[in-house]
Amino acid sequence: MNKEWTYVILAGLVEVLWAIGLKYSDHWLDWSGTALLIYLSFVLLIKATKSLPVATVYAIFTGIGTAGTVIAEIAVFGEAFRWTKMLFILLLLSGVIGLKLVTNESSKKEGAS
Repeated sequence: MNKEWTYVILAGLVEVLWAIGLKYSDHWLDWSGTALLIYLSFVLLIKATKSLPVATVYAIFTGIGTAGTVIAEIAVFGEAFRWTKMLFILLLLSGVIGLKLVTNESSKKEGAS
């Protein structure tokens, strides 16, 4: 895995944190941290799109963020666990993995290093 894919994964993981921050922030310091996380995730996302297809990067970014947020809500914040929810998260993650697998070197942008 190259550094651009690392940026995509990190951006998705940071997205989980700021998405949770949107729900649970109630003080200016919390909101400042959430804004900083949003900025960081988009900086990472922009770096990844310099050499990877934007559509693939964005789909993987949002997939990681969605799955991670649902799992965090269940594991940390007491959201109800449902097998159907897990089935659809697994379906989403299989699509994310599939996109990564079909995006090869020839799919990268022309002239990128």
